[in-house]
Amino acid sequence: MAKANKMKFTKPEKSWIMYDWANSVYATNILAVIFPIYFGSVCQAAGADNLVLWSYGTSVSTFVVAILAPVLGALADHKGHKKKLFSVFLVIGVLFTLTSALFDEYRMLLAGYVLSHIGFSGSCLFYDSFLTDVTTNERMDRVSSWGYAMGYIGGSTIPFLISIVILFVMGMDNMLAFKLVIVLTSVWWAAFSIPFLKNVHQEHYIEPQKNLVRSTFRNLGRTAVDIFKQKHIFLFIIAYFFYIDGVGTIISVSTSYGSKLGLDNISMILALLMTQIVAVPFSIMFGRLSERIGALRALCGAVGIYFFICLVGFYMGFNIENNPGDQGALTLSLVLFWCMAFLVGTVQGGIQAISRSHFGKLIPAERSNEYFGFFDIFGKFAAVIGPLLVALFTQLTGRDSIGVISLAILFLVGLVLLLLGQRRAAEG
Repeated sequence: MAKANKMKFTKPEKSWIMYDWANSVYATNILAVIFPIYFGSVCQAAGADNLVLWSYGTSVSTFVVAILAPVLGALADHKGHKKKLFSVFLVIGVLFTLTSALFDEYRMLLAGYVLSHIGFSGSCLFYDSFLTDVTTNERMDRVSSWGYAMGYIGGSTIPFLISIVILFVMGMDNMLAFKLVIVLTSVWWAAFSIPFLKNVHQEHYIEPQKNLVRSTFRNLGRTAVDIFKQKHIFLFIIAYFFYIDGVGTIISVSTSYGSKLGLDNISMILALLMTQIVAVPFSIMFGRLSERIGALRALCGAVGIYFFICLVGFYMGFNIENNPGDQGALTLSLVLFWCMAFLVGTVQGGIQAISRSHFGKLIPAERSNEYFGFFDIFGKFAAVIGPLLVALFTQLTGRDSIGVISLAILFLVGLVLLLLGQRRAAEG
């Protein structure tokens, strides 16, 4: 019985996991698949470059959150603030996702995307930091991994399948179908956030100070110094800066990249559906793997797989660019797109889940938002650089494949820093 109780999730853990179920629909339908295709169609009709606009829009939204994250994190560590700030960003994300269904003009769609992305990213900052409130260090890898796994099952796969049915029934050229998918995304996200809002509470906090602003910035400065002094934390967070950049960029530009190369929209959607399905068991397996070999070794393996994915993506685009109009080249590139989708599914959930839980175990629970604020700023600034690299290299060379291969550098640097951090941790 003791073993069974140990394996059973508590209500706060279940409710925390449920927010992954809630918000992953945004990550799939808006960031990765449906909305980029819709946005690309609107841009192409207007003669605008959807890949460049999408990349710049992603950079702007992540830059805003990156600037705000440390201050908001330090503020949220004070008693009673974390849930309020989470709720504000949740409302912003849901509301501006919903309003995107009202417009047909690409500039308005881009503005709605930027604002909704700010809300989504901001809510995820506080969500991640709540991990230290709902569970223990010993259970953290498992809870974090199950969060991503449930996100892929309920947040991604189920509403994604419903979205595909809507598009197939109404037609891929029917703008109303895409608008209905946007509405579905907003409603799903809002409805399944309710358990989190009811059952997850801030258990670790700093008592409110008389001068809240001064206390916030004082704590912010102290945390920055502490991170720099603790070299194993510092090296990990810098490594995270590089490799999570590549992860986020691959998620956000994959369909735009495929569309520019002329790949079939239906085939790409089905390939990315496979990514979600594959990610469910692999996210759980990744949590178990990290318990056996250690989080840092598991992360090194995942980064190595992403490096290989970049090479495959480069060849896919290079093949089409050098054989324009060749049906054989197009078919091969579509096969490679499916291969990449499968490989991404094996590591996408795991690398994010273990990064989150490993960092959570390194930091003091009562200052989790301060630390996760810095964790988030490194992740978000990285997400500014990745899409920017793709956009700039694509514009400078005229080749989308060169923009994609630039991401391999980020994974290589991240891998080297993880290995250095592993050595530092072993030295004690």
